[in-house]
Amino acid sequence: METVKYSRIYRIIHWTIAITFLLLLVTIFLRLTWMNKYNMADIIQTYLASTDQSLSRDQLIVLAKQIRAPMWDWHIYLGYVLVGLFSLRFILPFFGTMKFQNPLDKNLSFKQQFQKWTYIIFYVCVVVSLVTGLIIELGPKDLKKPMEEIHVLGIYYLLAFIALHIGGVVMAEFTNQSGIISRIVRGSTNKLK
Repeated sequence: METVKYSRIYRIIHWTIAITFLLLLVTIFLRLTWMNKYNMADIIQTYLASTDQSLSRDQLIVLAKQIRAPMWDWHIYLGYVLVGLFSLRFILPFFGTMKFQNPLDKNLSFKQQFQKWTYIIFYVCVVVSLVTGLIIELGPKDLKKPMEEIHVLGIYYLLAFIALHIGGVVMAEFTNQSGIISRIVRGSTNKLK
């Protein structure tokens, strides 16, 4: 199997996308757990009850949403960053950098075809998530709810892709592509001096 060399621009875009996705996952995790509007409303209600005050459940939910809003703004900012990064990722092949390979190429092994199809499916899912996110933020309000229903499914493909990607990289590192991790980090398999 030929040794793939990753250009500096490829490595920068790869790691910037990876870090951005991880930060997006943090915002999702916080929203679904510690900063869940219902959990936060319960905490606020417990405090208010200890001071002989109360709010309606709806008021508590509104307050909880306002408290977590700055955190959720980061989800939106990171989404805009991903729009820019994936725009670059899709434009660069036209300039000879970061070319896409045809998964139907008969010279590819089954494993290589599986890898290529996995990336194509991942990119399609990312584009759907980015477009629905943009429509949620910038589009007509009557589309917000249906777009949110599609957008929230992104967590599933993202976690599946991360698991497949890391598993594939580890498997490659310890089988026929030793040094792949060094190449995507430093650009070569040479040891640090």
